[in-house]
Order: sequence, then structure tokens, then C-alpha cells
Amino acid sequence: MPSFGWLLALSLAALTGHSIGAVAFEMTERNCSLSPPHLPSTAVNTALRLQELRERMLPLNISAYIIPGTDAHLSEYIAPRDARVAFMTGFTGSAGTAVVTQTKAALWTDSRYWVQAERQMDCNWELEKDVSISSIAEWLISEVPPGGEIGFDPFLFSLETQDSYSINLDSSNRSLKSIPANLVDQVWKERPPIPPDSLTHLPSRVIQRSWQMKVDHIRSQIRDNPYEPTALLLSALDETAWLFNLRGNDIPYNPFFYSYTLLTMDEIWLFVHMERVPDDLRAYLNSSCDGPLCVQLKSYDTVVDEVKKYVARPGIKVWIGTEYTNYALYELITEDKLLTSSYSPVLTTKAVKDETEQRILRDAHVRDAVAVIQLLMWLEKAVPQGKETELTAAEYVNERRSKQKDSRGPSFETISASGPNAALAHYSPTKETCRTLSVDEMYLVDSGGQYLDGTTDITRTVHWGTPTALQREAFTRVLMGCIEISRTIFPSGTRGANMEMLGRRALWELGLNYGHGTGHGVGNYFGVHEWPVGFQTNNIPFRSGMFTSIEPGYYKDNDFGIRIEDIAVIVPAQTKHGNNYLTFDTVSLVPYDRKLIDTSILTSEQLQWLNKYYETIRRLMGPELDKQGLHEEKEWMLKNTEPFPANGSSASVCTSSLTLLALAVTLLQSII
Repeated sequence: MPSFGWLLALSLAALTGHSIGAVAFEMTERNCSLSPPHLPSTAVNTALRLQELRERMLPLNISAYIIPGTDAHLSEYIAPRDARVAFMTGFTGSAGTAVVTQTKAALWTDSRYWVQAERQMDCNWELEKDVSISSIAEWLISEVPPGGEIGFDPFLFSLETQDSYSINLDSSNRSLKSIPANLVDQVWKERPPIPPDSLTHLPSRVIQRSWQMKVDHIRSQIRDNPYEPTALLLSALDETAWLFNLRGNDIPYNPFFYSYTLLTMDEIWLFVHMERVPDDLRAYLNSSCDGPLCVQLKSYDTVVDEVKKYVARPGIKVWIGTEYTNYALYELITEDKLLTSSYSPVLTTKAVKDETEQRILRDAHVRDAVAVIQLLMWLEKAVPQGKETELTAAEYVNERRSKQKDSRGPSFETISASGPNAALAHYSPTKETCRTLSVDEMYLVDSGGQYLDGTTDITRTVHWGTPTALQREAFTRVLMGCIEISRTIFPSGTRGANMEMLGRRALWELGLNYGHGTGHGVGNYFGVHEWPVGFQTNNIPFRSGMFTSIEPGYYKDNDFGIRIEDIAVIVPAQTKHGNNYLTFDTVSLVPYDRKLIDTSILTSEQLQWLNKYYETIRRLMGPELDKQGLHEEKEWMLKNTEPFPANGSSASVCTSSLTLLALAVTLLQSII
């Protein structure tokens, strides 16, 4: 994986006398083997907080305490106040689990973050280069004495997580102990507060279905379920936000707010922080009445007590989606009163965009493409001057996005990576790691925006100098994978996992691969990673109206990284005989770097798709750039979307070949 390769390369550099690599390693990462240990300036001193946590573990008689990197809604992106792993360890990566005993502390994370962890953690912590629960359980068995109990916060465990730990610990005479009062929160004296911002509802111009229509539709699915549930419990933050057409500001880059919903056939309970619901929103939700379309507002902190009361009623059955319901709520419901599915009907319904959502999400991508075109054009001019960095590039594209209509900020932390930094698939620049952009290195930028009408996510990889033969071939094969998925026609109901290999096949032919997923869903002013759409085995089958990213890549350790990411909507396909077939329509509208494309290895069908895509960019982006008065950007777009000839080995070579052909024709005519 990329991060391990970087560490190996740096170590080899030190051993072979390359002083630059050795100094970089010594200065930026901890070395706990020295006496005293070397700690970089980025490392966090965690001694006091570990001492305080251990003191709170003693009266509970637990031998270890597990700290997951999520929140009570099992969110991918979490608020600063839920960043408990970061507070305890100093490590700020988006994936990690920490475990503390009375004598040891360890962090588990994946290869994307090994280097980052070595830079941010002090020597109180061990780094375990794994993410599996079986690995954590093995460590716990070796550190916890037989009969020992291992504490955890049930609000931060999914059902699957709790079950996996139990299975792995079952025969070891060690057991889990549920502790609802989070111990990290008790020692986190300056834990960030909940933002004071009021919740808002979406304007009518960006919605087709009112919240009442959505409630009626979900109730019909409850009514039609053969297992006869009486209620649906919603725990994922985007479920409640979608159902009521509400947005908040609790989670960075995501317009969500802390909430739960319990929906029955004649009641609606919305659990929120009450002080954040202004009078106009209470009127919008009909919160002053008691009918089936009146929302009863309840305090967020009362969800456990209220669910207990509901479950105590006779003849009820609660439907939950197991992927996003925490264990604390699950253990309130006895088995005879429980109905489970992987995803709630809200998530599966939300995955298929209605006509308005499809139209405005396409519109958002047009405006977003303007900002990315501006970035690439600016960098083309600025990088040769040697003054721009990964950080200034990230700042520039986000500043450009902020000028677009209905902008609501970035949809995630921009990945702006040059040279070896781009070999880390999810690297984001910091002052300590930021590189100056160079014409001699490849540059990868993965960025996105939140707009009132949609969420965007796009990745482009470019080279401003002369790419190597490997870089060009690898880029072209990544592009081939992107095209092969994009042009595929498939029966409705096909799972993304069944076509995911199309994104890898061209790379596999060279013995190359990539270590991340090939695509994910995307929302309408929602999460940039919107489940359950995508190409993984636990994603739902594709249907018309879903939006997904398509993003193959390749990463050469300590050298360069390549990723191409487009967003596409699934649409009906016209076939000769069948009527229930689908394909992808790409809505990202930024050209690829021409000098990195070797057209000699593209098939005629792939080249045809590429030229048709460039026609679409011209047709949609030309008028938008004209409307915004961006004439120079339009010329750049037209230049970079010129059609590729049917022969030749690259864009520039093809142009030269046509020139030579024209010259030959002229000479032949003169001879004749």
C-alpha cells in the first residue's frame, strides 16, 4: 500500500546515504527507539489524558477501553466534538480505533494513514498496521487477563462491530462491558460544543417532494412490509435530514444535524436539540398539533427513554436499518419486537433521485466544473514560476467555488497532492507536508463543493512537463477503466460489485492495481459519500436515477499518484431488443490532461466515448462560461476538448501526424 512504500523508501534512503530522505524521515516522524525518543513538532503529548482515562477505568473494573472513530450515528464524517480518537492519540486521520489498558495504548489504522500516525502520535502509543477487529481482539487477548472485562460505549458500536468483538473474544474468557457514559468525554475538559446555528428547511425551488409526501411514501413501505412493523427508527443523520427536507451545520463539510426520528403510522417523533428549532421551523413541521402529519419535537438526549417507552407498548414492532443503528438503541428492543434490514427504506428511497433532484444535481456540476477549469488553467500558467504549493492550489479551487451560485462551501477536505504525496490516496496538505508544485511532477487534485442544489466530487491528474512512459501508460489505463465502466450497458438491478473489475482490468493487464473503492453515491446538498450506492459488495443494486462516482486510480509508492473521478447518473439505455437496461451518463464536465493520454492503446469504442464526452463538455460548458463572462476559460476548455483523431499515440503526436499527412498530400499533389 502507498504509505508503507513511502516509509520503506525513506528508510532505504537513510541507509544508502541519501541525506535528504534521511533528514525528512527524522524530522517529520517519531522515533521511539532513541533515548530520549525523537518527537516531531506535530506530535501531541497524551500522557495526562491517558492518566485521567485510566483513573476512570479503575472503579468500573475494566481492563481495557475501546475508542472507535465514529459518532452515535455511525457517521463517516464526524463533528470535532466526536473526534475522541484524535483527542486521545493526537492522530487526526478519518479511520482509526484506539484501545487503552492500564499499561499500554494502541491505535489501529489502515495504510493510508501510517505515515500520518507516526507524525502525530507520541511514544505513549503503539501503531498497529491493521484495521480488522480480529487484530484488535488478538491484542486484547494478549493484554487483558482471563476473566477481564473490556469497556466500550454502545452508542459508538454498530451491531456488526459488537457482534464481531463478541465472536472474536467469545472463547478467550474475556468479555465486553457496555458503558453508556463515555469515558473520553469525562476527561475532555475543552470538548467543543454543539454549534448554536438554527436548523433550516430547503427552499421549494430545490425540492419536488414535500416532507409530508415523503412521510406518506415511507409509511406506505411500512404498511406493505409483510413482517408488519409498527414503527421505523431512523438513526443516520442524512435519513432525518432527507425525510424533512432539513439541513444543519453540525458536521464539517456535511449539512447534517444531530437527530433521530421514530415514525409510526400515526405519530412522528423528531429528536433534536430543541433550542435550535426556531418558530418558523416549528410551524413548517406542524409541531403544535397531534395528527399523523404533525411532528412532535423531543429533546435529543431523551431518545433512549422514549424508545424504551414505545417498545414497552403491547403489539409493536420496530424496523431498523442495521448499518446505521448503534448498539445502545438496538439493545433496547427485544428480539420479538425487532425487524431488521441492512438499510432503512429511507436510505434506499433517497438513493434514487427524483426528476428535480436529477436536474439540479446536473446543474450544480456545471457550475462546479467552472471552478475546476479555472484551477487547472491557473496552475498551467502559475506552476512554471515555481511559487505555488499544494495548499495554495487547494485554497484557489475552493475560493473559485465560493463565487458560484448557491455555494455552501467544500464537500470534503481537498486532496491536493504533488509527486510522492499523491501516492497517498487520501493525502491532504498541511504546513508541515506541503510541497511546491513543479513541472517535473504529476499533480492530483480531488475536490468537491456543496451547493444548495447538489454535492460534487471530482478528481483530475495532470502533468505540466514531460511525463514518463510509465506515467502516461498508467494514466491511460486508469482512463480506460473509467471509460469501460461509464460506457457499460447492464440490466437494471445489477450490483456495482459485479462490474467493478471493469475499472481495474486495463491495469491488471500490466500487473497494476489500486487499494481503494471504485465509486460511491453522492447526494443533493448531502454527504459526498452517500450510501448505499456504489461498487462495493454491501451496496444496493443500481437503478435509474442513482448517482455514483467512478474513480479508478494507480499509486506508485514515493513517486506519483493517479486518480480520475467522475460523477455519473444511471439512465435508461437504448438497446435493440431489451427495454430494462441501464448505463451511466457522466455529469462531471472537466477534460482530462491530453498529454497523459496515449490513444494508441485505447480501443475504437473507448476513443469514440472520449470524443463524445468532450462534445458534451463543449455543449454544456460553453454557454455557462459565456454567461459568466469567462472567455479565457472558454478558450482553454475548447482547446482541451478538441476531438482525438482515430490514430496516433497521444494528443500531441496525433496533431503532428495530421500535419505530416497534410504535408504529404501537398507534396503528392505537386508531383501529380
